[in-house]
Amino acid sequence: MKSTPVSGVAIISEVMIIGQAPGPREPTLKRPFAHTAGRTLFRWFENFCGMNEAVVRSKIYFAAVCRCFPGKVPGGTDRVPAPDEVRNCSAWLNEEIEILKPRLIIPVGRLAIGQFIGCEKLEQVIGGKFRADREGHIFDLIPLPHPSGASPWHKIPPGKQLLEKAMRKIARHRAIKALNG
Repeated sequence: MKSTPVSGVAIISEVMIIGQAPGPREPTLKRPFAHTAGRTLFRWFENFCGMNEAVVRSKIYFAAVCRCFPGKVPGGTDRVPAPDEVRNCSAWLNEEIEILKPRLIIPVGRLAIGQFIGCEKLEQVIGGKFRADREGHIFDLIPLPHPSGASPWHKIPPGKQLLEKAMRKIARHRAIKALNG
């Protein structure tokens, strides 16, 4: 890992967004989803849930599978954390889930989704709603694709339609409705 840990604001929420790991800019900006992928993620919430970035950050707890930027792979893309790095950080995520007892977890990207359910292909899970269990706590899970600018998956069929289906489920979820008052 290449940086200091990055975490979201310490808030109590029944909704958690769980990403893969911070990107290269997040340690400096000191918040998760602070750059390109974040702009896309917050646009999804604005368009489907009527919640802008400030509202999302103030009402939804942000976590990550790994808390530090994992570095780049040769060729320039962000490196996916290795299994031992995921294991080293898993206690943080387990404790956050145990403390918050969320009703809804939104894992963003294949690595985050894979911490809860199998995810061989995004097409099999994006757009679905699942019941999941972690640390003895049962919650709803609505996976999202990673909002990376490097991946066109969420911009072209069937990804675009599956993303819209997932975001509509998130918008209708009782935990999101409770956040909106």
